[in-house]
Amino acid sequence: MAVELNHTVIFSRDKRASAEFLAEVLGLEVGAPFGPFVPVDTGNGVTLDYYDAGDTAFTPGHYAFLVPDEEFDTMIGRLERMKVTYYADPSHSEPGRTNRLFGGRGAYFDDPDGHNMEIITRPYARP
Repeated sequence: MAVELNHTVIFSRDKRASAEFLAEVLGLEVGAPFGPFVPVDTGNGVTLDYYDAGDTAFTPGHYAFLVPDEEFDTMIGRLERMKVTYYADPSHSEPGRTNRLFGGRGAYFDDPDGHNMEIITRPYARP
């Protein structure tokens, strides 16, 4: 049996708002609440389960999404319409730009909770 990532929990201040934000950018649907979670299902079967952290401090994470090249410009357009700054680099020093790493295109942006989200059209090359 191959090991696959099934789901991950993403801490947030407002799980519904954060799930809706990401779903809108990526063109996905927010699922029905499941226990204390608000899920966003990705095309490869991985679920992002948004969870309200309450007063608990959390460290923002990094989440990278492999997206179809033909959808990339649409996603950038959604970010622009939502007035969300995107960047060519993970340190957010190149605003309003995208990158062309590994023969694809990519961009980084923050979600409402400060998680560093990334969209890429080509997986990163591994040695």
